[in-house]
Formats: sequence, C-alpha cells, structure tokens
Amino acid sequence: MTSTLDDSEKEKAHSVSVDLNNDASLLIDIPDALCERDKTTLSSFQKPDFSVPRQHEDFIWLHDTLVETEDYAGLIIPPAPPKPDFESPREKMHKLGEGEATMTKEEYAKMKQELEAEYLAVFKKTVQVHEVFLQRLSSHPILSKDRNFQIFLEYDQDLSVRRKNAKETFGSFFKNMVKNQRLHCQGREDDPLPQKLLEKLADLFEKLRKVEGRVASDEELKLTELLRYYMRDIQAAKDLLYRRARALADYENSNKALDKARLKKLTSFKGRRVVAFRKNLIEMAELEIKHAKNNMSLLQGCIELLKSS
Repeated sequence: MTSTLDDSEKEKAHSVSVDLNNDASLLIDIPDALCERDKTTLSSFQKPDFSVPRQHEDFIWLHDTLVETEDYAGLIIPPAPPKPDFESPREKMHKLGEGEATMTKEEYAKMKQELEAEYLAVFKKTVQVHEVFLQRLSSHPILSKDRNFQIFLEYDQDLSVRRKNAKETFGSFFKNMVKNQRLHCQGREDDPLPQKLLEKLADLFEKLRKVEGRVASDEELKLTELLRYYMRDIQAAKDLLYRRARALADYENSNKALDKARLKKLTSFKGRRVVAFRKNLIEMAELEIKHAKNNMSLLQGCIELLKSS
C-alpha cells in the first residue's frame, strides 16, 4: 500500500470484504489502501472508534512479531498479505508517456483508461487481502488480545517499520504523467463509408474487450486470490506441523539422553555399592576375629586360674 488515488477512484476501489469477524466487540474496516478503521467495545482499547494510517510493511511487522512470539508456537498464524505489485502499472504508464508522440488523442485516452482500470484492480485486491488478514486476527480468541496487535490497531503515529515516501513518489509520478500529457490528432482522407464501418466494428470489439477484461479481473479477484490465500493458509498449517514435529524430536532426543545418563548413573552406583559392601564386610570380619581372640584369651585365663586353684 504505497500509492494514492483521487477520492472518486478510492470510492470505486473499496474492498470487497470477506466476513471473518464474527466477534462484534472488535470491528475492522479498511476504507482505502492507506488507512484502517476500527470500532470496539473492549476495555483494553483507549477509544471505542479510531482510524490509523498503515502501510504494507506494518502488516509484515505485525505478522513476523506474532510468528516470533514463543507463546503462539502452537497456533496457526494467519498468512501475511502479499506485497502489492504496482510496478507493472508504473512501467506501462512510463512506456505510454514515451510513446505519446506516436498516438492519436483517442488512442492515448483509451490506453490511459486501461492502465487506470488495471491499477484499480490491483488496488482492490490489495485492500481485500490486508483486510482479511486483520479480520482473522481480530476473530481469533488469543491473537486478538495480543499487545502488538492492539498497538497496531490504535497507535495513531508512524510505527517506523516501513520505507518513507513510497506512496508520495508514485502519486506524484501518476499525477505528472496525467498533467503533462500532450494530445496529437492525425487526420485521414480515406473513403468515408469503409472508414465508418471499420470504426463501428472497432468500437464493437473494444466494448467486447472491456467486458472480457472486467470478467477476467473479477474471476482473478474472486477465485485466483482465494486460492492463493488458502495456499498461504495451508503453508501456515504446514509450518505449525513442522514446529510440532521439531518439538517432538527434541522431546525424544531428551528422553534418549536421559536414559543414557540414568544407565550411566546406575552402573556407577552399582560399582560403588559393591566396593562399599566388600569394605564393610572385611572390616566386620576383622572385628569379629579380634573379638573372638579376646574371648579366647579370656577363657584360657579362666581355665588356668581354675587349674591353679
């Protein structure tokens, strides 16, 4: 979301929302590609209604922050919205400006209208995927209470995580191209009847091309983007399974290390126990021999005393 449009174009490019936010306590809406609006009844927010400017890099920062949080290691983090591709319309606009001298007024206006329609299609897709990302977070019972998510929603200053002046650069480029356009008209002196027939036929094909273009754009917006979104969602689930498998492997390795350490301790204890028992038995036998000798000496003395008496 690094570009800007006129107010009329912004109204046309409003997002086609996917209702994922079943919790009415926190409502999120992106009215255009540069701002997101929130309404909430939760006491953790400072205000019940607020609007803040955000760009694509801010969404990536929020996604990476949630992924790196250890408390959410067992949760499926919604996939980050893809970076909007405004480079293709920009390059086409540049080429249109370079080839302006070789076009008629009608051809230039027609090409310009096509580029604007292409730009609006990218604009709508950008708004939709970013809004779906926020709605999935707000509908999650745990992620919706994340402090970084609340800061993202209500902090009305720059988050300082994105590149500056990107939208201003493309906005000024787009306005300058429209402002500095030169109109060239070339007359022809052909037979009027075939010329009119060809013009009507060309208008017919042009209308058909526009209709097919709108159909293709709608199909891409409704189907292709949905498939791409679920591909990213499946990848997030695969990442969760990988983290769980890695945790299980660490647990099994820890158990193996514990068994080895326990066996080593038991073997060492058995050796020390045998040595201690042998030592104590030897000492006890020596003491019994000593006491037996003393008793024998005492008995011999008594016998000699009895004999002498």
